[in-house]
Amino acid sequence: MTRTWPEKLATDEGTLAWEFLDFLRKTAVLKVDGLTRDQAAAALIATSPKLTALGLLKHLTAVERYWLCIAGAGLDLPSLWKGDPDPSWNLEDDDTPASLIQAYREEWANAEALKKLDPDATAADGERTVRWILAHVAQETARHVGHLDLLRELADGQTGE
Repeated sequence: MTRTWPEKLATDEGTLAWEFLDFLRKTAVLKVDGLTRDQAAAALIATSPKLTALGLLKHLTAVERYWLCIAGAGLDLPSLWKGDPDPSWNLEDDDTPASLIQAYREEWANAEALKKLDPDATAADGERTVRWILAHVAQETARHVGHLDLLRELADGQTGE
């Protein structure tokens, strides 16, 4: 997978926002790729028993599904958030790095529908602009990539961007 920084002399804000989200998405995948299932499912921070690399990737998939696809683009897809507290962090026995990376990538394809909308348009939820939703998902993804940085280093010592 090729991960490149967005264009340094960018002049189109919308394109730049999507390029940064793509960069963050690929960074998240790289933080999980190569871990064993046990490493990726391990809760390595004692005060956060649901904070696992797999749980984070599963949560980011649910974030994209809801915000970009359902609330943003109005796609008729089932929400991956079903319950309170948020169950998207919960792991199933068949959740593996490969299966959750694949699910996350599939969600990126669904989110392409939002790219077709004007950033200043009101999103499908009728409460926000498309621009707000994209910014929200980018900040959420960036925050969780930081968590993945720590989890990867704790799991196998690997560091990097």
